[in-house]
Amino acid sequence: MSESDARMWAMLAHLSALTGLITGIGSLLAPIIIWQIQKDKSAYVDYHGKEAVNFQITMAIAFAASFLLMLIVIGVFLISIVGIVWLVFTIIAAVKANNGEYYRYPLTIRFIK
Repeated sequence: MSESDARMWAMLAHLSALTGLITGIGSLLAPIIIWQIQKDKSAYVDYHGKEAVNFQITMAIAFAASFLLMLIVIGVFLISIVGIVWLVFTIIAAVKANNGEYYRYPLTIRFIK
């Protein structure tokens, strides 16, 4: 795989999470699909795919916890903060991946190593 193709697929692994805005489950499913299809073709795509999947799993857990905390009102504020963090970090990671940089999401649980 050429370097430009690897950067494109790495960027798409991150940006594909934005499909979750439309489908709900797409934010986790789309990065997994891209990572699984392209991981053997490039170590760069493999790295970014793992990062994207780990971040999306972490954000899904954060959204679920915020949703549960809505029972005591604080979840209303937390879900807004989690949503902003999710969107901003996803876009930053996509830009870094497209620039050829290795980006590591902060505040992420590494489920896949």
